[in-house]
Amino acid sequence: MTSAPKTLSDLAAADDYDPNSMPVAKAREHIRAFLTPITTVERVAVRSALGRILAEDIVSPINVPGHDNSAMDGYAVRHADLKADADVSLDVIGISFAGKPYLGAVRSGAAVRIMTGAVIPPDCDTVIPQERAKAADGKVTLGTGVRKGQNARYAGEDLKVGQVALKRGQPVRPAELGLMASLGIGEAAVYRRLRVAFFSTGDELVGIGGTLGPGQIFDSNRYTLYGMLTDLGCEVIDMGVIRDTPQAVEAAFVEAAAAADVVMTSGGVSVGDADYVKQMLDRLGEVLFWKIAMKPGRPLAFGRIGKAHFFGLPGNPVAVMVTFYQFVRDALQILMGQTVMATVPTFQAVLSAPLKKAPGRTEFQRGILSMGSDGRWTVRVTGDQGSGILSSMSQANCFVVLSDGTGNLDAGALVDVQAFEGVL
Repeated sequence: MTSAPKTLSDLAAADDYDPNSMPVAKAREHIRAFLTPITTVERVAVRSALGRILAEDIVSPINVPGHDNSAMDGYAVRHADLKADADVSLDVIGISFAGKPYLGAVRSGAAVRIMTGAVIPPDCDTVIPQERAKAADGKVTLGTGVRKGQNARYAGEDLKVGQVALKRGQPVRPAELGLMASLGIGEAAVYRRLRVAFFSTGDELVGIGGTLGPGQIFDSNRYTLYGMLTDLGCEVIDMGVIRDTPQAVEAAFVEAAAAADVVMTSGGVSVGDADYVKQMLDRLGEVLFWKIAMKPGRPLAFGRIGKAHFFGLPGNPVAVMVTFYQFVRDALQILMGQTVMATVPTFQAVLSAPLKKAPGRTEFQRGILSMGSDGRWTVRVTGDQGSGILSSMSQANCFVVLSDGTGNLDAGALVDVQAFEGVL
């Protein structure tokens, strides 16, 4: 049995490593094998924990619910007082409100009016909904077919004292925030935010507010990266546009690696004469340059610069977003300390129009997903799938995922899709 590679150099020497044609699944596997999560812990107020990753288990200090209570408005009774074959009439001797329980004893032949969430008197074990009861003159008449324990929620039914309510490595979303508050927990231990420094490279790029010269374009990649990183809860360090000179690129890498846990670039990872990123990384770090067998986003680099992880993304705007969501997003979550991962669901939809694809590479085409009149999901691509057409990402609500062996497809074919909602 072959042991797993321990360094990037070991991986490059492996028999199945091909930097010129790395399958998508293999690239994900290699990236995950070399990630080192952050370990620094901070204690923050519970509201400030939103979007962070738990660094310790949250253990329940109380039973949830804390007492036996009613699931609806009705009458708390002794099940033994009910009959299987006839109605019974019981005396109504009091009311139990949420936060103001009935404190008296409940004798046989008696019932207590009860509200949703109110404590069930200790002598009672069943709640009859008010819709199934007839109340008049201090009495309530109840019918047959009632199960013992019906509509009762028991103490500790959700969580018991000492039970792990939330696990270390779990992201704190609104539900987790509310759960901690329901346990009376006012602060939580979380991992510090992951620091990501990023910059674009290229003399053709101009920042917002600048004037375009011949052959120049406004830099959009830093803005999509800023949005994607901020959505993940990273601490972002935007280093701007770095010019295509060896000195400028080297200085940017040195500064970024000293300031951040992750260094990320867009552009400059191909093999052009003016692409100095690869040259500098060969000097400053340990990097594998992959030509992923995918479209868009073939050029992708991953490795280290000093203690910082490095991701070199393509220069084309759509390719930046596709490679981020297919490779970088999960890697950053792992680096943030997240161990409870939410995988992006892939499901099938029916093509409503033909699409073109050449076999040989995995493709992530931008699609518009909708519900058909027959109740099935249908999808069509946004049009031209060029990697520079950023408007396709704005129009789309899903990726159409096409395997390397897939060719042109006709309308009516089933295809795999990944919905953006909850991801992008």
